[in-house]
Amino acid sequence: MHPKYLFLGAAVLFAQAFPSAAQLTAQPLVSGPTTQQQIPSTGVALTLEEAVAKALAANAGLRATALDVAIAEGARSQAGLFRNPEVSFVREGTQRGTRTQTVQLSQVLELGGKRSARINLAERERSLAVGNLSVARTDLRAEVTAAYFDALSAQERVQIAQVSLDVASKASFAAERRVAAGRVSPVEQDRSAVALSTARLELSQAQSELSIALLTLAAYWGETVAVSRPLVAPGLDLAPVPSLNELQQRLDSSPQMRRARLQVEREEAQVGVDRSQRIPDVTLIVGSKKDDQIGRSQTVLGVSVPLPLFNRNQGSLQASLSRAEKARTELEAERLRLNQSLASAYQRTQLYREQVRTMRDDVLPRAQRVFDAAVTGFEAGKFSFLDVLDAQRTLLQIRTQYIQTQFDRYRAAADLGRFLDADSTPNNRIAP
Repeated sequence: MHPKYLFLGAAVLFAQAFPSAAQLTAQPLVSGPTTQQQIPSTGVALTLEEAVAKALAANAGLRATALDVAIAEGARSQAGLFRNPEVSFVREGTQRGTRTQTVQLSQVLELGGKRSARINLAERERSLAVGNLSVARTDLRAEVTAAYFDALSAQERVQIAQVSLDVASKASFAAERRVAAGRVSPVEQDRSAVALSTARLELSQAQSELSIALLTLAAYWGETVAVSRPLVAPGLDLAPVPSLNELQQRLDSSPQMRRARLQVEREEAQVGVDRSQRIPDVTLIVGSKKDDQIGRSQTVLGVSVPLPLFNRNQGSLQASLSRAEKARTELEAERLRLNQSLASAYQRTQLYREQVRTMRDDVLPRAQRVFDAAVTGFEAGKFSFLDVLDAQRTLLQIRTQYIQTQFDRYRAAADLGRFLDADSTPNNRIAP
């Protein structure tokens, strides 16, 4: 049997896995042992949008952050309540004829705007809780996107490893036949056996990485078993992203910057609370005193005012002023950090965009031409079977790199999405 038929069969298998990589149509005349690929294949494909929606709806960490908003709302309701009045009863003496009894009602009147300061602080804390929730949603969306493409990349690597293993299996089977027929040296059989073992190891590693990636992805919406549905890559958009200057201008409306500003407002509200504590409260007292000895009742009126001689809340006020200054400093530091992170993510996005374009338009076609030339040369007797396998292996490796670069592009776009207000301006998200 001519060896070119065997190789043409292997090439067909490669073409079926990657239609854009080869257009050979010959059918294999001899087949060897193959293995079945271990990738999710049940049910409808899980899209990126569905994965993000499932995580936003069921992620335990996000639910916990959302509960902070409910906690802050309860604190806001409590902050607006007035102080409760107090009722006291005092009896002086134990003998019926000489004792006196006093019943009085006291009410604390808060001065210095304490109640309004508490309400303002509680409202700022609620706004800060909402800001934390917005940041958590943005981070979760980016993390799920990265995990989705990690799993999708692992799924593609399994498919490529499966193709490589099938080709190596056919090559090993052909080598055994040729050695048995005495056409080639047994060394060729050993080489093909080494290639087959290596392909099996690569497939096993790829399957293990896929299982881990699918389990990691499912954990984002609270499942303890790996995703069983296949993943599908969205369409690749190589259109230029907005300029870096435009993204930097939109940075002030990012969830991270809003949260930093809300933290400043919260600390300034705490300053107002501590400043209001310098003014002492007044306690009004009204009651009735009955003297059993003379059988007469008297009205009791009084006012109680603390004397701020030692404690004027000066320590707490100084601490809150320092915390407010710290929050303003952290706001500037956060702005610098976000600008640096944004520039880094932007450069990565541009780099991967150009890499994808170059590999798609130049590297892959060249590798395909080398592979085709190796097949033609093999048919003409100019190249050995190992030369063709080497060209095919190179094409597979480039295909793997191309897929990885595509997903790096998606992840970089997801990182850019961290700095945009995806909740209020969904149309301004960076397209991958």
